[in-house]
Formats: sequence, C-alpha cells, structure tokens
Amino acid sequence: MSDPLAGLSPRSVWDHFASIAAIPRPSKHEERIVAWVRSVAEEHGWEVRSDDIGNLVLCVPATRGRENAPVVVLQAHLDMVCEKNKGVEHDFMNDPIRTRIDGDWVYATGTTLGADNGLGVAAALAAATDPDVTHGPLELLFTLDEETGLTGAQNLDASIVKGRTLLNLDSEEDGVLFVGCAGGADCHLFLDAATEPAPAGHEARRLEIRGLRGGHSGLNIHENRGNALKLAVRVLASAQREGIALEIGDLGGGSMHNAIPREADVTLYVAASDRAAFEKLVRRMADDFRLELRGIDDGLTVELVAANGDGTVLGHGTRDRLIDLLEVLPHGVLGMSGDLAGLVETSNNLAVVQRQNGRFRIVTAARSSVMPTLRSIIGRVRSAARLARAEAETHDGYPGWKPDMASPVLRIVRDVYAEVWGDQPEVTAIHAGLECGLLGEKVSGMDMISFGPQIEGAHSPDERVNVPSVARFWDALARTLDRLSS
Repeated sequence: MSDPLAGLSPRSVWDHFASIAAIPRPSKHEERIVAWVRSVAEEHGWEVRSDDIGNLVLCVPATRGRENAPVVVLQAHLDMVCEKNKGVEHDFMNDPIRTRIDGDWVYATGTTLGADNGLGVAAALAAATDPDVTHGPLELLFTLDEETGLTGAQNLDASIVKGRTLLNLDSEEDGVLFVGCAGGADCHLFLDAATEPAPAGHEARRLEIRGLRGGHSGLNIHENRGNALKLAVRVLASAQREGIALEIGDLGGGSMHNAIPREADVTLYVAASDRAAFEKLVRRMADDFRLELRGIDDGLTVELVAANGDGTVLGHGTRDRLIDLLEVLPHGVLGMSGDLAGLVETSNNLAVVQRQNGRFRIVTAARSSVMPTLRSIIGRVRSAARLARAEAETHDGYPGWKPDMASPVLRIVRDVYAEVWGDQPEVTAIHAGLECGLLGEKVSGMDMISFGPQIEGAHSPDERVNVPSVARFWDALARTLDRLSS
C-alpha cells in the first residue's frame, strides 16, 4: 500500500513521521519505538546514552566547522495517546496508524494520529540526518511515558544530558513560542459499588452520550467543550430531583486523565410507570445540552436505548453518593492568569469513571501555574471524596515551568520566528504539562523554549496536523540550529 504522506514536504520530516506512525507506541509500551530509534542511531554511528527507566539520548556530531559550538538538546517524547472512535477496529498494541490527507491537514482514520509528539521526534531525527541542516553538537533526548504522568521526565537520570540549551518540540500552535507551563496532579477516587437485585417492575435501558469533541484537558479546557460524564450525571440528578424511580446498573466513560471525556454510558433500570416521564426528561435535557454546546459540540447525541442488564443495581447509598460526587466534582476553567492575558491559570478535568473489582474508580486531573492553587484544587477534590465516603489518592504531581523573558534562546528563536512568519511571534505559557518543568528541575541551568507545528484535536480521534505549518516549523528549527552554532 502506498504511503499517503509520500508527497509531502519537508521530505525528511514526513519520512521519519511515516516510519514512526507505523510503529505501535502506547504509553508504557514504547519498546518497539525505542528499538527503532536505537536502530537509527546505530545506522549513523551515534553514541546512545540511556537511563534505568529507558529514556534515550542520541549524541549527534556537529556539522563540519561547528564542532566547538555549545551542545543543543532537542527533546520530544516517544509515546502517544491511544484513542479511537466507537466501532473502529484498531489494536494500538499491534496495528500501525492509518494516515490520510484532507486538504492541508493530515489525519488518522478513526484514531488519534500521534502527531503529539511523533512530529517532534521526526523533526529531531530529521535535523540530525538532513545534510542541508547546519548545527553544532546535538543531543536528541527522547523520553518515555509522557502522556500518562510525564514519568519518563520525572525519573530522568540527569547525568545522561550534557547540553544546557533545550528546544522542546512538543508544542501545538503555529507561530507561537512557549516559555512556561502549568503544573498538575491527578486524584484517583475509589467508591465501593455495593449492589442488589434490580427491583421488580423496572426495565433496563442504556443512556448513551456520544459525538462530543473531547480533546486535551489543558489545551482545550477553555473552549467549554462538553464533558460526557458531566452531561450523563446531570440527567441522573435531574431524574432524582423530579422523583423518577430510577436505579443504576453501571456507569462509565473517559479513558485518559488528560483527555476530556467524549462518550459516557449508563445502564439504567427505570420503573415502567415512570418510563414515559424519563424519556421526556432525556429529550428535554438533550435539547438543553445542544443549546449550551451550540457552536462548540454540534455533533452531540443523547440516546436512550434498550439494554440487557445483568439484573443488579447499585444500592441506594452507593447510587446517591456516586451521583452527588460526580455532580459536585469541579470541571473546567477555575481561574485565569493575571500575568498573561487569555491564559488559563487553573482548571480541573473530570476525566474517567470506570467500574472495576467491585468499586468505581474516578480520575480527576488538576492543573495550575500557581502551586498553592493547585494544592487547593486537589484539596477540594479530596474533600468531595471524603463527603461521599470514597477513598482518595493523589498521583503524578509535576511542577510548572516559570517563564524567563530574558532567556538567551528565547531571543534567538524569537528573531527566527519573526523572519519565517513575517511578524513578531506570540510568546506565552501553556496550560498543560510540558516536560520542561521537570527537566528544568532535573538539569540545573537549562535554558529552554518550546515550539511546534499546528496540531488540533490532540488526544482525540479528531487529531490533525496542518501541513504548511510543519514546513514553517521545520524552517524555524533549521535556522535556530544554525544560529545557535554560529
């Protein structure tokens, strides 16, 4: 089968990305992409350093005449978020990503594309292998397991990194330079799921929330995209308040801590005498949701369909605590930055509800560029859990990255961007966890900046990358490496 990306430019970047897309690389299962990266290094005779967790540094010699330039670190992560649409047959552990082109955009077919951060890896390798790129000594730092808590960067052995200028290639806005990021932490809540037989005279139904855009819980949180779990629990809470006799067999949705849930399912048992009232309520609330999300999530569907439950429902205590907990947990933007206009300072994502091993597991992901505020949000979530008599654990905390507007590498890259784009670039921070926060803690004296092409819909099957922006990103990277080694 022909490669859909074969005609795209810059050729060196897209060739590497096509190879990367063919290699399964879910978070925590990066063995095959690590082996491939090592094979590229072996082919070119580069030294490879690695640490105990598996992070890699590929040591690339300088272009002739630039040997005395300072070492520059090009950094990207090897894993990808694995999301697919309902009904799409794809095994992320074994199947390659099926890419396609639509106009100026590259997509996958029904799954995440992995441009986050496959294009960063591809660009780093292209910079090291393209004979038209002039550079000093390079260290290609490829980290593991970024998408499920930045654990690769968290556990990095800093001794494998010698350079003190770092270009992070994991940003997703064309023409924008990032010099700071939010810190974050997850909460995992556990609520016992005591069950009992479904009452007589109740009929099984399934409430299905579909068609939402989802997206990155940091980058897209300010867009007020619908959260399928929040919509589902609003239906349940409204039914309770209206006195509809309704029991819950099961409830679930979401799959990743850093993705806004696109779909949710609730198995219900509704009293036959209240079926018509409940159906009317679902229709009314579906209209309400469409009004609220008009122009944001126009693909939303809310369906009540026949179901085959297992004949058990949650006990009333569990049912009520679950509904109350999910309704009260914060979701969305909780505060805006007073320093950078338009930047979200603090948010929380109700990310996952799964029933497993006789209890519900609920995952929330908090972010803030102000650490005391982050701790406060975690405290709110834990308080809500305590009121619902649920256990709470805090996971995967990571620091923010404080902007340095006097950064030497910022000055150089800002000048390059002005040349490539014909205008001064936007310099800002990002409401997401970049590995720069951790790398700056691990490697003292590191001067850092982050930039990349235009990637939209990351962490969802709508993920796409703009082809012309990749060419601009590549031009800027090549010029920056030239300037840094002059």
